Amino acid sequence: MVIVGERLNSSRKAVARAIADRNEMFIRLEARRQEEAGANFIDINVAAAGGDEPAQMEWAVRVIQQATEAPCCIDSPNPNALAAGLASHRGPAMINSISGERARLESVLPLLRQYGPSVVALTIEDAGMPTAADDRVRIASAVVGLLTAEDIPPDRIFVDPLVRAVSTEPAQGRELLDAIRRLRAELPGVHVIAGLSNISFGLPGRSLLNRTFLAMAMAAGLDAAILDPLDRKLMSAVCAAQALLAEDEFCVNYLAAHRAEILE
Repeated sequence: MVIVGERLNSSRKAVARAIADRNEMFIRLEARRQEEAGANFIDINVAAAGGDEPAQMEWAVRVIQQATEAPCCIDSPNPNALAAGLASHRGPAMINSISGERARLESVLPLLRQYGPSVVALTIEDAGMPTAADDRVRIASAVVGLLTAEDIPPDRIFVDPLVRAVSTEPAQGRELLDAIRRLRAELPGVHVIAGLSNISFGLPGRSLLNRTFLAMAMAAGLDAAILDPLDRKLMSAVCAAQALLAEDEFCVNYLAAHRAEILE
């Protein structure tokens, strides 16, 4: 399971302040804590901090890499910010994201050719964001086809079927699980990634819903997630699901987590 740590997102007020103030200590600590908790990538989004986004992205990526060995997931709809982050990144990065929207494809493809990062591919097209599994799979297939035609290996592509809230669209949990199963079956070698928190938007007990959906999605084939690795209950659900899905041989990691008293 590939974990992308989501905490360094400028939609969080404390993160936005740290970016605006160039608070290196705050950024380093957040990055290091996420890596120690099990993050494979550290997501960095600076857009909501205000100011010069490419310059802030370059600074943030450099600071994160001073603190951690985990690569960055450079998160922005702005191709100039993506380029600035990639140019300052040490080794292979991930970018979030590309999509089926023509303008976005045309602006991001040159960066993929130049820097060779892994890439999150959103199931959005110019007509909008789909609700049905059929449309999610159709859009993903088209985007993956374009990426592989550019010689981007399938294992560097992370398809995001885009989680929507069940509070306003009750069928979305079922549609997402169907989409995940089909994406894994129809796009061999490609990863399926999701940000979990939207599933529970507007409902009480969000943590319970998030970790329950995570376990269900992993059973359907989800193999990457954008989440808070400091949420011990959520990470415990990842550990337990891997043991139950035979992704943790002889439950070695589960037993180690139990001995370390980090399961909740």
